[in-house]
Amino acid sequence: MRDPRQSLAETLRHIDFLLGDGQSRDDVLDVQELSVTSGVPQDVVEMLLNGRQAPAEDITARIIRRITHLRETRRRPDGSRHSYDEIASSFGATRASLSNLVNGRRRPRSNPHPTGETGQRQTRSGGPLASTQAGVERFFFGEPNGWLSAEPESALNEALQPVLAGLRTAAGPDSYSGSRAPALRTAATLPDDEWELVERFINTLVRQVREERDQGS
Repeated sequence: MRDPRQSLAETLRHIDFLLGDGQSRDDVLDVQELSVTSGVPQDVVEMLLNGRQAPAEDITARIIRRITHLRETRRRPDGSRHSYDEIASSFGATRASLSNLVNGRRRPRSNPHPTGETGQRQTRSGGPLASTQAGVERFFFGEPNGWLSAEPESALNEALQPVLAGLRTAAGPDSYSGSRAPALRTAATLPDDEWELVERFINTLVRQVREERDQGS
Protein backbone atom coordinates (compact mmCIF):
# COMPACT_ATOMS: atom_id res chain seq x y z
CA MET A 1 0.00 0.00 0.00
CA ARG A 2 1.33 3.41 -0.97
CA ASP A 3 2.12 6.01 1.65
CA PRO A 4 -0.88 8.41 1.78
CA ARG A 5 1.49 11.37 1.98
CA GLN A 6 3.26 10.30 -1.20
CA SER A 7 -0.05 9.81 -3.01
CA LEU A 8 -1.24 13.26 -1.95
CA ALA A 9 2.06 14.84 -3.01
CA GLU A 10 1.79 13.16 -6.41
CA THR A 11 -1.74 14.45 -6.92
CA LEU A 12 -0.64 17.98 -6.04
CA ARG A 13 2.28 17.73 -8.49
CA HIS A 14 -0.15 16.68 -11.23
CA ILE A 15 -2.40 19.63 -10.41
CA ASP A 16 0.59 21.99 -10.57
CA PHE A 17 1.59 20.46 -13.91
CA LEU A 18 -1.83 21.07 -15.44
CA LEU A 19 -2.25 24.64 -14.23
CA GLY A 20 -1.97 27.17 -17.03
CA ASP A 21 0.37 30.12 -17.09
CA GLY A 22 -0.58 32.69 -14.49
CA GLN A 23 -2.69 30.21 -12.53
CA SER A 24 -2.06 29.02 -9.00
CA ARG A 25 -3.62 26.40 -6.77
CA ASP A 26 -5.72 29.12 -5.17
CA ASP A 27 -7.51 29.52 -8.50
CA VAL A 28 -8.76 25.93 -8.54
CA LEU A 29 -8.75 24.74 -4.91
CA ASP A 30 -11.48 25.78 -2.50
CA VAL A 31 -10.26 24.95 1.01
CA GLN A 32 -13.73 25.13 2.52
CA GLU A 33 -15.20 22.84 -0.12
CA LEU A 34 -12.33 20.39 0.23
CA SER A 35 -12.92 20.35 3.98
CA VAL A 36 -16.62 19.59 3.53
CA THR A 37 -15.92 16.83 1.01
CA SER A 38 -13.06 15.19 2.88
CA GLY A 39 -14.10 15.70 6.51
CA VAL A 40 -10.67 17.20 7.21
CA PRO A 41 -10.74 20.50 9.18
CA GLN A 42 -9.93 23.57 7.10
CA ASP A 43 -6.74 24.39 8.99
CA VAL A 44 -5.48 20.83 8.43
CA VAL A 45 -6.40 21.01 4.73
CA GLU A 46 -4.24 24.13 4.46
CA MET A 47 -1.39 22.40 6.29
CA LEU A 48 -1.49 19.42 3.93
CA LEU A 49 -1.68 21.60 0.82
CA ASN A 50 1.44 23.41 2.05
CA GLY A 51 3.32 20.14 2.46
CA ARG A 52 3.07 19.95 6.23
CA GLN A 53 2.04 16.89 8.19
CA ALA A 54 -1.39 16.62 9.80
CA PRO A 55 -1.52 16.44 13.59
CA ALA A 56 -1.89 12.97 15.08
CA GLU A 57 -5.47 12.11 15.98
CA ASP A 58 -7.02 9.31 17.98
CA ILE A 59 -8.91 7.04 15.57
CA THR A 60 -12.09 7.03 17.67
CA ALA A 61 -12.02 10.83 18.00
CA ARG A 62 -11.70 11.11 14.22
CA ILE A 63 -14.67 8.84 13.56
CA ILE A 64 -16.84 10.68 16.08
CA ARG A 65 -15.83 14.08 14.72
CA ARG A 66 -16.67 13.01 11.18
CA ILE A 67 -20.07 11.62 12.17
CA THR A 68 -20.84 15.09 13.54
CA HIS A 69 -19.39 16.60 10.36
CA LEU A 70 -21.68 14.47 8.17
CA ARG A 71 -24.77 15.52 10.13
CA GLU A 72 -23.81 19.16 9.71
CA THR A 73 -22.89 19.07 6.02
CA ARG A 74 -25.08 16.30 4.50
CA ARG A 75 -28.54 17.50 5.49
CA ARG A 76 -32.07 16.68 4.45
CA PRO A 77 -33.56 18.54 1.45
CA ASP A 78 -35.32 20.91 3.88
CA GLY A 79 -31.98 21.83 5.47
CA SER A 80 -32.51 20.00 8.75
CA ARG A 81 -30.01 17.52 10.13
CA HIS A 82 -30.62 13.78 10.02
CA SER A 83 -31.59 12.62 13.50
CA TYR A 84 -29.59 10.10 15.50
CA ASP A 85 -32.69 7.90 15.52
CA GLU A 86 -32.94 8.00 11.72
CA ILE A 87 -29.28 7.15 11.24
CA ALA A 88 -29.05 4.49 13.95
CA SER A 89 -32.26 2.67 12.98
CA SER A 90 -30.91 2.26 9.43
CA PHE A 91 -28.36 -0.25 10.71
CA GLY A 92 -30.26 -1.75 13.62
CA ALA A 93 -28.83 0.39 16.42
CA THR A 94 -30.61 2.61 18.91
CA ARG A 95 -30.70 6.37 19.00
CA ALA A 96 -29.25 6.35 22.51
CA SER A 97 -26.28 4.18 21.53
CA LEU A 98 -25.27 6.49 18.67
CA SER A 99 -26.00 9.70 20.55
CA ASN A 100 -24.09 8.54 23.63
CA LEU A 101 -21.15 7.45 21.48
CA VAL A 102 -20.90 10.83 19.78
CA ASN A 103 -21.60 13.04 22.78
CA GLY A 104 -19.56 10.91 25.17
CA ARG A 105 -16.41 11.03 23.03
CA ARG A 106 -16.23 14.67 22.01
CA ARG A 107 -13.10 14.78 24.16
CA PRO A 108 -11.03 11.60 23.65
CA ARG A 109 -9.61 9.88 26.68
CA SER A 110 -5.95 10.57 27.41
CA ASN A 111 -3.66 8.07 25.74
CA PRO A 112 0.06 7.79 26.53
CA HIS A 113 0.59 6.51 22.99
CA PRO A 114 -1.86 8.50 20.83
CA THR A 115 -0.14 7.46 17.65
CA GLY A 116 0.47 3.84 18.63
CA GLU A 117 3.59 2.11 19.90
CA THR A 118 5.19 2.28 16.46
CA GLY A 119 4.73 6.04 16.13
CA GLN A 120 2.18 5.63 13.33
CA ARG A 121 -1.37 6.90 13.57
CA GLN A 122 -3.91 4.22 14.38
CA THR A 123 -5.94 3.44 11.26
CA ARG A 124 -8.40 0.74 12.32
CA SER A 125 -11.39 0.53 14.56
CA GLY A 126 -12.89 -2.65 15.92
CA GLY A 127 -15.89 -4.13 17.72
CA PRO A 128 -19.05 -2.05 18.06
CA LEU A 129 -17.33 1.04 16.72
CA ALA A 130 -16.52 -0.75 13.46
CA SER A 131 -20.15 -1.79 12.94
CA THR A 132 -21.28 1.75 13.78
CA GLN A 133 -18.81 3.17 11.28
CA ALA A 134 -20.03 0.82 8.56
CA GLY A 135 -23.67 1.66 9.32
CA VAL A 136 -23.17 5.42 9.30
CA GLU A 137 -21.17 5.25 6.05
CA ARG A 138 -23.88 3.11 4.46
CA PHE A 139 -26.51 5.64 5.50
CA PHE A 140 -24.70 8.64 4.00
CA PHE A 141 -22.80 7.05 1.09
CA GLY A 142 -24.77 3.93 0.22
CA GLU A 143 -22.01 1.55 1.29
CA PRO A 144 -19.15 1.31 3.79
CA ASN A 145 -16.19 3.12 2.26
CA GLY A 146 -13.78 3.91 5.09
CA TRP A 147 -14.57 7.64 4.89
CA LEU A 148 -15.00 8.09 8.64
CA SER A 149 -11.61 6.65 9.56
CA ALA A 150 -9.52 7.61 6.51
CA GLU A 151 -6.19 9.31 7.19
CA PRO A 152 -6.36 13.08 6.49
CA GLU A 153 -3.91 12.68 3.60
CA SER A 154 -6.01 9.93 2.00
CA ALA A 155 -9.27 11.80 2.55
CA LEU A 156 -7.90 15.01 1.03
CA ASN A 157 -6.33 13.13 -1.86
CA GLU A 158 -9.70 11.57 -2.69
CA ALA A 159 -11.40 14.97 -2.51
CA LEU A 160 -8.84 16.38 -4.96
CA GLN A 161 -9.53 13.78 -7.66
CA PRO A 162 -12.48 15.65 -9.25
CA VAL A 163 -10.32 18.77 -9.41
CA LEU A 164 -7.53 16.83 -11.09
CA ALA A 165 -9.97 15.20 -13.52
CA GLY A 166 -11.41 18.60 -14.42
CA LEU A 167 -7.98 20.03 -15.14
CA ARG A 168 -7.12 17.04 -17.31
CA THR A 169 -10.34 17.44 -19.28
CA ALA A 170 -9.75 21.17 -19.72
CA ALA A 171 -6.17 20.59 -20.84
CA GLY A 172 -7.19 18.09 -23.52
CA PRO A 173 -4.90 15.72 -25.39
CA ASP A 174 -2.64 18.52 -26.62
CA SER A 175 -1.83 19.88 -23.18
CA TYR A 176 1.96 19.50 -23.41
CA SER A 177 2.68 22.89 -24.94
CA GLY A 178 0.32 24.71 -22.59
CA SER A 179 1.74 22.90 -19.56
CA ARG A 180 5.41 23.10 -20.45
CA ALA A 181 6.23 26.12 -18.28
CA PRO A 182 4.52 24.83 -15.11
CA ALA A 183 6.03 21.40 -15.77
CA LEU A 184 9.48 22.92 -15.83
CA ARG A 185 8.76 24.79 -12.61
CA THR A 186 7.57 21.58 -10.96
CA ALA A 187 10.63 19.67 -12.19
CA ALA A 188 12.90 22.35 -10.78
CA THR A 189 11.52 21.76 -7.30
CA LEU A 190 12.06 17.99 -7.29
CA PRO A 191 14.56 16.62 -4.76
CA ASP A 192 17.80 15.30 -6.26
CA ASP A 193 16.90 11.64 -5.77
CA GLU A 194 13.52 12.05 -7.51
CA TRP A 195 15.07 14.07 -10.32
CA GLU A 196 17.66 11.33 -10.89
CA LEU A 197 14.84 8.81 -11.30
CA VAL A 198 13.11 11.07 -13.84
CA GLU A 199 16.37 11.58 -15.71
CA ARG A 200 17.09 7.84 -15.87
CA PHE A 201 13.55 7.21 -17.12
CA ILE A 202 13.91 9.81 -19.88
CA ASN A 203 17.31 8.45 -20.94
CA THR A 204 15.95 4.91 -21.07
CA LEU A 205 12.96 6.05 -23.11
CA VAL A 206 15.17 7.92 -25.58
CA ARG A 207 17.45 4.88 -25.96
CA GLN A 208 14.50 2.56 -26.62
CA VAL A 209 13.06 4.91 -29.25
CA ARG A 210 16.41 5.12 -31.02
CA GLU A 211 16.75 1.32 -31.00
CA GLU A 212 13.27 0.92 -32.50
CA ARG A 213 14.06 3.47 -35.20
CA ASP A 214 17.35 1.72 -36.04
CA GLN A 215 15.56 -1.61 -36.35
CA GLY A 216 12.96 -0.08 -38.63
CA SER A 217 15.45 1.56 -40.98
